[in-house]
Amino acid sequence: MGLTKSKEGKLKENEEMVSIEQFDVRGMSCANCALSIEKVLKNTTGVNNAVVNFASESVRVVFDPKVINIGAIYDRVKDAGYTPTEESAAQERDRTAAREGNWVVFSAVMSLPVIPIMYLFEMNLLVTYILLLMATVVQFTAGWTFYRGAFHALKNRSANMDVLVTMGITSAYGYSVLTTFPELFFAGPTFFDTSMLLITFIRFGKFLEARAKGRAGQALKKLLELQADRARVLVNGEEREVPASEVTTGDIVVVKPGEKIPVDGEIISGKASIDESMLTGESIPVEKGPGDVVIGATINKSGVIKVKIMKTGKDTVLAGIINMVEEAQSVKPPIQRLADRISNYFVPAVVVIAGITFVIWYFLLQASFVFSFTASIAVLVIACPCALGLATPTAIMVGSGVGLNSGILFKSAAVLEGIAGLQAVGFDKTGTLTKGTPAVTDIVAFSPYSESQILKIAAAGEAPSIHPLAQAVVVKAHQDNVEVSEVKDYTEESGYGIICTFEGKELLIGNIKLMHKHNVNIEAADGDFVRLADLGKTIIFIAYDTKIAGLIALSDVLKENAAEAVKRLHILGLKTFMITGDNKKAASVVGKQVGIDEVIAEILPEDKIENIRHYQNRGFKVAMVGDGINDAPALAQADIGIAIGSGTDVAKEAGDVVLVRNNIMDVERAIRLGRITFIKIRQNLFWALIYNMVGIPVAAGVLYPVTGKLLPPEWAGLAMAFSSVSVVINSLLIKRFAKKIAD
Repeated sequence: MGLTKSKEGKLKENEEMVSIEQFDVRGMSCANCALSIEKVLKNTTGVNNAVVNFASESVRVVFDPKVINIGAIYDRVKDAGYTPTEESAAQERDRTAAREGNWVVFSAVMSLPVIPIMYLFEMNLLVTYILLLMATVVQFTAGWTFYRGAFHALKNRSANMDVLVTMGITSAYGYSVLTTFPELFFAGPTFFDTSMLLITFIRFGKFLEARAKGRAGQALKKLLELQADRARVLVNGEEREVPASEVTTGDIVVVKPGEKIPVDGEIISGKASIDESMLTGESIPVEKGPGDVVIGATINKSGVIKVKIMKTGKDTVLAGIINMVEEAQSVKPPIQRLADRISNYFVPAVVVIAGITFVIWYFLLQASFVFSFTASIAVLVIACPCALGLATPTAIMVGSGVGLNSGILFKSAAVLEGIAGLQAVGFDKTGTLTKGTPAVTDIVAFSPYSESQILKIAAAGEAPSIHPLAQAVVVKAHQDNVEVSEVKDYTEESGYGIICTFEGKELLIGNIKLMHKHNVNIEAADGDFVRLADLGKTIIFIAYDTKIAGLIALSDVLKENAAEAVKRLHILGLKTFMITGDNKKAASVVGKQVGIDEVIAEILPEDKIENIRHYQNRGFKVAMVGDGINDAPALAQADIGIAIGSGTDVAKEAGDVVLVRNNIMDVERAIRLGRITFIKIRQNLFWALIYNMVGIPVAAGVLYPVTGKLLPPEWAGLAMAFSSVSVVINSLLIKRFAKKIAD
C-alpha cells in the first residue's frame, strides 16, 4: 500500500479543514509498539486523531494541514523508533519473515554447539573464552534488535516485549561475562548458553509472528485494478480513445460489448445487458436502456451504449467501496495480545522484585554481594518472557497448519484469536450459499410440445448468444443429451430477447416484453409464470410459430451442503443472517431452504456494511462470509471476514480467512479450530504466568531457609527453557484435533 492517501482531498470536521492520511510503518514488535506510536502522534500539535493497526502495520492519522504536514508526521514516527515505508507492506512483510528465518538459523547454529561444550568439556579458561566469543557474537548480532526495540520503548515511556527480552539476555550474558574474569569481578558459574538459547527462542517466536501477518492492504490495490484503463469519448461526433482518468463530468462515452464502463454515468442512447456482479454479486446481467444509471467497472455484455458521465474520481461508487474498505481496515483490532498487555505491568514488577531481592539479601540479611547479586540475576533470568513470547505464535503456527491442511487459510494470529469469540455469522447469497451461476430449474411445456421438445427448441435459439441465461439453457440441453440444432436469421434485441427462424418457423425467446411486442398470446402461461416468479426465479418465454410454446425458469441454485453448514453453526450457538443485493423473493426462498435466522435483501454494498455495524452495535462479534467485490467492505468491517476461495481476489484480500476448497462447511470448521486454538493460547499463557509466579519467588530465595541453597542462575535458565518447551508441546497437542475438524 505504501504512503498512500486514504481519501483524496479534504473533508470538514467541526467546520475546520482536516486531512486524512494512511501509511504503512515497519519496526513494530508487539501491540504496545502500536500504542507507543499512537501516544506520540496524539500528543503532536495539529494531529486530531491517530489509529495504529498492528495487524496490518498501518497508521491512519487525521490532522490539520495548516498546523502540520505529513512529512513532519513521518518524522515523529521516526523519532519514536519506527519507519514509515513507501514500499508495499506485503513485500516488506515477506522480506521481514525471510530475515527472521535467517536469524533463527544463525542463532541456532551458534547456540546449539554450546550445550555439549558446556557439559562434555572441562570448563577451563580456553573453553570459557570460546563460549564468551560465541555468546558475544550472538548477543550483539541476533540479539541487537531487542536492544534497539527496548531503547525506543523506554524512550517513549512504555514497556514492550523487547524490554523483557533485553533484561533476560543482558542479565544472563552480563553475569557470565563478570564470572569469566573472576580476578576482576567475582567467581561463579557461567551460563552463556542461557542468553544464546533465549535469543534463539525469541527469534523463533518473531519469525512465526512475521509469517502469520496477513496482507490486508492488498485489497485496496485489487479494487483499484478493477477500474477501466481507457475510455472512448465522443468529441464533435467522433470517437477518441483517452485514459479513463482524463474523463470528466458531462463527457459522452461509447461503450461496446465486452468493455468496462469507465466511470459512473447515465445511458443516453442504446440498450445493453450490464454485468453488475462486481457491485451486487448477482451473476445475471441487468437489462438497461436510456435513463438508467450505470456504474464504473461494470461490464457491458451486449449492445452499444452511449453514457453521459455523472461522477468521477472519489465520487464514484467504486471509489466509495475502496474508501469503506480502507476505513474498516484502519480500525484497531478488538483483540490485543494478552502477553503484551501483561508486559506493561510485568516488566516494572520484575525489575522491582529483582531490586527488592538484592536489597533484602545484601542490606537486611547481610548476605555477600555475590550471593545477593546472584539471587537478583536469577529472578531476572527465570522471569524472562520466552514462554510468554511463544505462547501465542506456537499455538497459532500449529492451529493454522491444521487449518491449511483442511483448506482453511488464516491470515494472522489475531484471526484465530478473534474467530473463537464469534457470536453471529453473516452470509452473502450469490456464490456463497449458492453456486453463483444461473441454472435451469423448471421447464414448462404447453400442448402440443413436450419438455424435451421445448428444451431442444430453446437451446437451438440460445446457442449463438453469449448471455449467461442463454448459455445455461444450452448447458442443460447438453446435460440431458438433447441435440442442439442451428437456426437462421438470428438477431438479438437488447432488453427483450432473441428472434430467429427454427425449422422454417419464427422463434421468439425472451422476456414478457418480447411477447407483448410481437403480440403473442400468453394467457396459457400466466399461472405458471406467477408461480415460478413468486419463487424468485427468472422466466424465459418460448414462442414458436406465433404461439406460446413453453417456459423455462432459471435461478442460482444452492450449494449442496449450505443447509448443513448453517445447521452446524446453530449447534455452536451462533446467530446467522444473510445479506444480499438480490430481490426479496429469491432471497427469502434461499433463506428458508438453508434455515438462516434473518434475511436482508435488495441492498447495496454501503447497506451491507451498515448491517454488519448494526449487529456489532448490539454487542455481537460478527463474521461475514462472501466471495464478491461487493462483499469487500463488509468483510473488512466484520470482526472476522471469511472469503470463499473461488471468489474474487478482492474478497480474498479483504477477508481474514480464506476457504481454499470453496466449501461452505469450512466456515463452521474454521470457528471450531479457532476455539480449540484459543483454548491452547489461554492454557499457554496461564502456565507461563504460573511458572513466573512460582519461579520468581524461588529464584529470589524464599526456599533458602528450608533448603539451605539458592537457585543457581543456570538452573533458572533451564527452568525458563523448560517452560518454553512445555508451551510448544502444549501447542502441538492441537494436532490431535485435526481429525475432529475434518468431521
